[in-house]
Formats: sequence, structure tokens, C-alpha cells
Amino acid sequence: MITKPKGCTDITGNDSLLWQYVNGVVAEMMRNYNYEYIRTPIFEVSELFHRSVGEASDIVKKETYDFIDKGNRNMTLRPEGTAGVVRSYLENKLYASPDTKKYYYNGTMYRYERPQSGRLREFTQFGVEVIGSNDEIIDAEVISLQYRILEALHIGNLQVNINTLGDNESRENYKKALVAYLEPHLNELCDDCKERFKTNPLRILDCKIDSDSEILKNAPKTIDYLNEYSKERFNKVLRYLDLLEIDYEVNPRIVRGLDYYDHTVFEIVSLDDNNASVLGGGGRYNKLIKELGNIDSYGIGFACGIDRIINLLKEMPLYQSIQKEIDCFVMYVSEEEKLHALDIVQNLRLNGVVCETDNLNKGLKGQFKEADRLNSKYLIILNNEDLQKGLVNIKDNATKEEEKVDIDEVVDYIISHL
Repeated sequence: MITKPKGCTDITGNDSLLWQYVNGVVAEMMRNYNYEYIRTPIFEVSELFHRSVGEASDIVKKETYDFIDKGNRNMTLRPEGTAGVVRSYLENKLYASPDTKKYYYNGTMYRYERPQSGRLREFTQFGVEVIGSNDEIIDAEVISLQYRILEALHIGNLQVNINTLGDNESRENYKKALVAYLEPHLNELCDDCKERFKTNPLRILDCKIDSDSEILKNAPKTIDYLNEYSKERFNKVLRYLDLLEIDYEVNPRIVRGLDYYDHTVFEIVSLDDNNASVLGGGGRYNKLIKELGNIDSYGIGFACGIDRIINLLKEMPLYQSIQKEIDCFVMYVSEEEKLHALDIVQNLRLNGVVCETDNLNKGLKGQFKEADRLNSKYLIILNNEDLQKGLVNIKDNATKEEEKVDIDEVVDYIISHL
């Protein structure tokens, strides 16, 4: 038997209903915040991700799905969403108009890593990218949007962990201090961190292996090396978050794992989750657009893992309350009744009513069981005697009350009672 690849998953049954629910909440919130949907290819030329994410990053070195296509081109399955959106912004000359571009995406990403709970090789993320504005109010809006989406999904006790990397000057000052601090302790760090020390020392602060070591706990803090501009910018972001009533904690350990971040970086966790796992995060990437397209612009965004959100929601009462449900089930026995059933079902569906009918030639007893399995609100029970009089029998499955209704008024009746 052929099975799915390791690190991938099938989404069926109640899980699929939960996925649809989450996607619906995301889409509605994005509309409220005036974000435009954008779709980019699942694979792009490898250079895009290698340049944007960083050649020395763990993602590029260990996790990207790279392949050579039939045209002998180096291609990569997208490991994250930002680079593709920025590429689209540049390629399609969306910078030609001076307005701020606000995009959101929802799609699959791919990373070759050890599969575990909430961490798959094929996973789904929704996220946003705002390009064109460097105003601190946009930093606060982006963080607030992610926070409010998670809140709307009934995930409780949310907290934003926020930090700033500052501008280039601040970041370089901090990098020098961090290198000087870490160098005497290199032999006490993991092999990956020893390599990161040569390529991008800030990534050592993101290490999962050494995360609890006293060395990293006592490392210099980025906020202690900010110049006045970066410090004032960060304070403005925090003031705006206070105004928006977003619960946050300044955490100097937050640096995020990608090369393109500067200034604001953040993650959101649910403290109700025993592991307080990161549900999503992001930050500002003002240098990335210049690097990829030689265009001076600004960008900020976040990404949120739907798989992790689903795993968390499945532990909550919401999961039990979400179940398959239809508006009505049309029942028949004879061939003549079947013709009427087909016509009624079509008219209902074309008028926005969710309905079903028998397609396995079951008897009435079997059809009643099927209607109950589908949690049908109403039953439309056909029989030849009623049909000869131009009537059908409609039963409210909750109250068990029944009523004879003119066959030409079935659609109006069902719609008015839903």
C-alpha cells in the first residue's frame, strides 16, 4: 500500500472542519484590517530563499527542499512566505504607486526537519507582509492583527514577546559585544553554535540545544546597544501596543531565526499551553527589499503556523462543538419520488441551503440514520400520496414537529425557518 510521505498529514473528518473554521476566521479578520490576499508559487528559484533567509542559516543549510528541474534550474520548495511576497512586489513593480501595500497569504511551506508535534515537513502558515511604511504604527498594527486573530480563535492567555535589533549601527555594536562575550565560552556550546559564531552570532541566541544554558542567559542584551533613534523607535512601538491593549513582555532573547530582520522582532505564545509553544511571530525587514531588488522601501510581517494552532484547539472545548451539520435531508423511496427529490435538492442548493439526499438506495430507516449522522436540521419526507396533492412533509429534527407544505413553497419555507 502506498502511504503519505513522512512529515506530511491528511486532514479529514472533524479536523477538516476545524481547518475550515480557522481559515474562515483568518480571512474575515484580514478583510477587517484591509489586507489583500496574495498567492505566490510553491517553488521558486533557489537563489531567492538562499539570499533572503541566509546561506548560513539552519533553514538553508539543513532544511530546504532543493532540486534541479528538467531545465537544469536550481529550484526550492518555499520554506517561508516573506521572500516570495517581496519577489512579487518587485517583479510586478507594485512599488510604482506610493501607497502602503498590505498583503496576507495562507499556504503550504516545506522544511526537511525531524517530524514532531506541531513541526511537520509540509506545514501550513498564514501571514501578512506590509511593504512601504516605516511608521511604528504599522509595527503595532501587525502585532495586534496576529494577536486578535488568535484571540478570535478562542486561544486564551496570549502574550507577545517583543524585542528590537535596532538599525544597522545598533546591530553591529551589539554583534561586536556578543562576539566578545561568547568567544571565551565557545567550547561549552553545541557544534551548530560554534558554526553560527563564524557566520551569524545572533543565531546562537535562537539555539534550541543551548537555550537553557547560563552562558546564553547572561549574554548581552540588544536593547543595551541601541542608538537614540532605535531606542525611541522601539519605545513608540511599545506605546502603541499599550494603546491597543496588547499584552506584551520585552524579551531580549527574541532575535528570530532569519537574516533579514531588523528593528522590531516578536513572537506570540499562549500561556495556557503547558509548553508555552510559539504560535507565530515576525518582525521588520527594511534591508530585504533593497537586497533583493535595489529598491529603497520598508517591510514588516508575521507568520503563524496553522498546524500548531489546530493542535492547540483540539485540546479545547471548541473542537468538540465543531461538527458536521446540514440544513435538510430529502427522503424518498420510489423512483417517482426520487425525481422530485432531485429537483427539490437542486433548488435548495442553488438558493444557498446545505442539503443532501440518499444515493445508496437505502430504505427510509437507513435514510433516517443518515440524516441523524449528518445532523440535519430538517427532513423533507416525500411520498406519492402527498406528491399527487402537490405537497411534501417537512419535519423539524429538533422539535419533531411536522408540517405539510406546498411543493412550490419548499425553498421559501426552509429558508424562512433556518
